[in-house]
Amino acid sequence: MKSKYALVGFLAIMAGMIGFAVLFQETFITLLKHPVMYSHARFLHIIAVTLFFANAVVGILWEQRSLASGSKEVILHTYNTVAFLDSHFSSPLIILSVLGGLSLSFNTGELWQIGWLSVSFLLFILSGIFWTASDIPTQYKIKQLMSSLKPEDQTLPDELIRLLKMRLWISLAGVVPLLIIFILMVYKPEITAVAEWLQ
Repeated sequence: MKSKYALVGFLAIMAGMIGFAVLFQETFITLLKHPVMYSHARFLHIIAVTLFFANAVVGILWEQRSLASGSKEVILHTYNTVAFLDSHFSSPLIILSVLGGLSLSFNTGELWQIGWLSVSFLLFILSGIFWTASDIPTQYKIKQLMSSLKPEDQTLPDELIRLLKMRLWISLAGVVPLLIIFILMVYKPEITAVAEWLQ
């Protein structure tokens, strides 16, 4: 239950940031463009993005290893730990990544006019939408099934195992765009900006 409140809290913070940015755009951009912010924002962005990506990848590997063990206790413990890390660790890292990334982008130029930067931001949004639309409902179903388990049950229900295995594909679909973003962020290739796609 605490994890649920933490996740809702972090989603509210993100929604508040978006609302502030929309309603007070000039103030928001002025804050992020402040010269003192650049080095701090770069450090914050690199740390947050790296930890977020690493946590996602390690979570996938850990869950798959636990499923391969076939042990009810190992699977349940692993899932609960990964879910805890998602809500208490990944959520604040997403907020820090977005803040740092926006600050850097405003100091670099127009976000949607720079090819690698605009594509990276679009991929980040798409990854977030996909995770929100697929992983959150799946986790809700998994927690419902887990709450109905009895201590004397020796094995996990087939439906629960199916959902846990499905999380691999959901997680991979969310992580692959992040890998592409990492590549774009490091190599900064000359590609067409998102703003030019519809022109």
